[in-house]
Amino acid sequence: MNTRKIIAGAALAVAGTLALGGCAAGGSGGQNADGSVTLTMWHNSTTGDGKKYWEDTAAAFEAANPGVTIEIQALQNEEVDGKLQTALNAGDAPDIFMARGGGKLADIVAAGQAMDLTDKITPEAKAALGTSLGAFEVDGKNYGMPVAVLPSGIFTSQDLLSAAGVTAAPATIDELEAANTKIRATGVAPIAVGAKDAWPAAHWYYNFALRACAKDVLDAAAQSRSFDDPCWIEAGENLQSFLATQPFNDGFLTTAAQQGAGSSAGLLANHQAAMELMGAWNPGVIASLTPDEQPLADLGWFPFPEVPGGDGEEGAIMGGVDGYACWVNAPAQCTDFLNFAVNKENQERYADAFQTIPASSEATDAVTTPALQSALQAYTDAPYVSVWLDTLYGQNVGNALNVAVVDMFAGKGSPEGIVDAVNAAASR
Repeated sequence: MNTRKIIAGAALAVAGTLALGGCAAGGSGGQNADGSVTLTMWHNSTTGDGKKYWEDTAAAFEAANPGVTIEIQALQNEEVDGKLQTALNAGDAPDIFMARGGGKLADIVAAGQAMDLTDKITPEAKAALGTSLGAFEVDGKNYGMPVAVLPSGIFTSQDLLSAAGVTAAPATIDELEAANTKIRATGVAPIAVGAKDAWPAAHWYYNFALRACAKDVLDAAAQSRSFDDPCWIEAGENLQSFLATQPFNDGFLTTAAQQGAGSSAGLLANHQAAMELMGAWNPGVIASLTPDEQPLADLGWFPFPEVPGGDGEEGAIMGGVDGYACWVNAPAQCTDFLNFAVNKENQERYADAFQTIPASSEATDAVTTPALQSALQAYTDAPYVSVWLDTLYGQNVGNALNVAVVDMFAGKGSPEGIVDAVNAAASR
């Protein structure tokens, strides 16, 4: 993997690759009276192979570490951040919890709620993960372990594109709009979006901002958490123009992202929509929603199109990294489990179970899905990768940003409204 790109982050500046428990209401584990240890873990894979992966990995760790038990709770993805924040505020957090870096992790670190892992990561894990560990650095210290690289792009049904006469991946936004017109004429939705969940709609603004704003502007906003450069308005105007072409499925405001055949992922999985903008976890989600629950045979991928006139560097990618952190008061075995989870065998199993890109450079041969191979290549070639803006700028600003974008999708917002919402949240 390319190791030269810079990942923008709150309170961090990193060179490298970017590379989901507990009792029902939170609850840490700890050492029991008999000397045994219970670890609690929260992740976001509620069904299928992903859920089984964590169950099997926990069981293998328990077998290798007698006296250690891992109690797992799988949470719906959209519930993770809110439930974690409540548990952290109550001082009753899970020992192992999903983390995505950026401002969200920096805020947890600032509150003294995450364990410093800097000296607890094994040499083997450091070598395999390389600079992807930087995605979880805050002020030069490491607070998380990456498990997956998640470049953003547009997943496609190649059969539907071909049926519409779209023979090449759209390289510019004008080409994407032209392709949408052809696709709609065939009777299917050009692009699916689950705006009910907010963040999938907001990803469209993120990518337009990546094209409109220079990298130093993105980085500066990670520090200030405010949108002062004119490019943020430009990004909103470009999104507003795109929305005017009616590119999305009917009822997109009430469509969920990943739950059921009627979700945006389900529309693509069942050939009712030709495209969806999403991160590299999407092939696994789509496979779970096809009629036979098998990978979509005609799944393709292309990067977000270029948007002429902006200051973003050509080929830059929006993306993310999934990883895990330890609660500050977690037992020492928490870091042992994180090191175990990123060994070569487990990372290969992770890539297969989630149909995604593992963080470990030792395990990338396990990426065999053509769509993901295309995403990995584009990621490797990218001059830089910016993490999701709601992650980059922290939960408060990120939530305000996402809501403001959905308002625009609903026809009651504006480019200026997005900027005003972000700046108001940043000032609180």
